[in-house]
Amino acid sequence: MVTTMLKKAFETIPDKIDLILHSDQGWQYQHRQYQQMLKRKGIRQSMSRKGNCLDNAVVENFFGLLKSELLYLQKFDSMEHFKQELIDYLDYYNNRRIKAKLKGLPPAIHRQQALSAS
Repeated sequence: MVTTMLKKAFETIPDKIDLILHSDQGWQYQHRQYQQMLKRKGIRQSMSRKGNCLDNAVVENFFGLLKSELLYLQKFDSMEHFKQELIDYLDYYNNRRIKAKLKGLPPAIHRQQALSAS
């Protein structure tokens, strides 16, 4: 099932485009055939640490926000319409949406300040 999914995905993904595929540590993702398929396609494999759900907490939180703030609030006329709305949302999320946990700053500005301070 997993290799069938990969083959189907590979039909639409160009070779050597520097992708990272993140998964848990399920046996299917540790299988040599799966790893070799990714390597041949030029995709880097990333896995959560064993027994550590915190590895996914940040991305799970983001996707929850994405769904509640974008996906569930409107209907999309087409895939192109969805893509444009997603691009606009990502710009808003990173550059204009303030976060209390980031001292009232958007993520991009908070990162910029943290990097310049170090």
